[in-house]
Amino acid sequence: MIRIQNGLLHTVECGSYQNGYVDIENGKIIGFGALADAPVFDGEIFDAEGGFIFPGMIDAHSHIGISEEGKRWEGEDCNETTNPVTPDMRVMDGFYPFDIAIPKARRAGITTVNACPGSTNVIGGQTAAVKLYGRNIADMVIKTPAAMKCAMGENPKRNYGESGGSTPMTRMAIAAIFRRTMVEAKRYMAKKDKGDDVFDAKYEALIPLLKREIPMHVHAHRSDDILTAIRLSEEFNLRCVTVHTTGGSDIIEEIARAGIMPIVGPCIGPAGKPETVGGNLAMCAELARAGVEFTLTTDHDVCALWMLPYFAGLAVREGLDEQAAFRAITLNGAKVCGIEDRVGSIKVGKDADIVVYNGHPFHYLTKTRMVFMDGKQVD
Repeated sequence: MIRIQNGLLHTVECGSYQNGYVDIENGKIIGFGALADAPVFDGEIFDAEGGFIFPGMIDAHSHIGISEEGKRWEGEDCNETTNPVTPDMRVMDGFYPFDIAIPKARRAGITTVNACPGSTNVIGGQTAAVKLYGRNIADMVIKTPAAMKCAMGENPKRNYGESGGSTPMTRMAIAAIFRRTMVEAKRYMAKKDKGDDVFDAKYEALIPLLKREIPMHVHAHRSDDILTAIRLSEEFNLRCVTVHTTGGSDIIEEIARAGIMPIVGPCIGPAGKPETVGGNLAMCAELARAGVEFTLTTDHDVCALWMLPYFAGLAVREGLDEQAAFRAITLNGAKVCGIEDRVGSIKVGKDADIVVYNGHPFHYLTKTRMVFMDGKQVD
């Protein structure tokens, strides 16, 4: 058993404690609260020295490990740019655990990501919720598939229409390809349910999506693309999460009415393409005022994953409540990947992924003092 104590404990889900503690056994959280109320303890003690005790942060949309830092085409495995429909592609089959970006992120307190295919294809493949520690991806995965990556708008158009002279050339074609694929997948699933001896890896991969066992994470920047993603999800009764959601300020009411939990970001720095012009993190406060829970992303390697807490801090500067910012980089990231039973907050029974900072995690001068994953100190 180990205890982390003597720090400002933010559980995210179960309150905060000015001088708190967390008890860990066999990689799981077994207790937490005010240190003054802590039971007698006979184990190893780690002193937070008055710093922040925080759950490991989560980025719900990342290309770390599959678009490797410092590499060229050798480490670029995001997009299978040979077919706009590749749902049978699995991120874990291209994930490199020794990507040099991983320890940088972990040392900043990011312990879990949803590693995703890129957005070149209309249906790009299966994401994987991955812990950022280990040498074998099979041991690092929390859940796979965690979602089905899809894309609307400019990226599929650019790769196939502008660059390749093939379909999709238009937003109409993107929606048509998605719709046609879903209809074909439903017919395939019906044949399987009747007991027909059929197998097609492409449609097999879409069955969990059609059964609502996993969501679709849809790359969508412009407001019309966000609405198309919502409309298609309703047409086929799919769980929908919009990724980036850059133009969401124009359709806050529609997002709220759809009941989705969008992934927001990066929204900082120069706009890299027409779809990202006007993106800013002030939208986070707008979403919160409309009652919309959301999560934040760096879209690594668009922005470095270790910058995630600073994104949350910038959102607070632009009017977001601090508690909402805490949720946006922890619990909500877990929820959109379906792993909130394991990670995302400090709660009894969850994995002991805990970070100790010497100051507020959003402050640029703060340093990470300790990182625990599954109860083991790793940094």
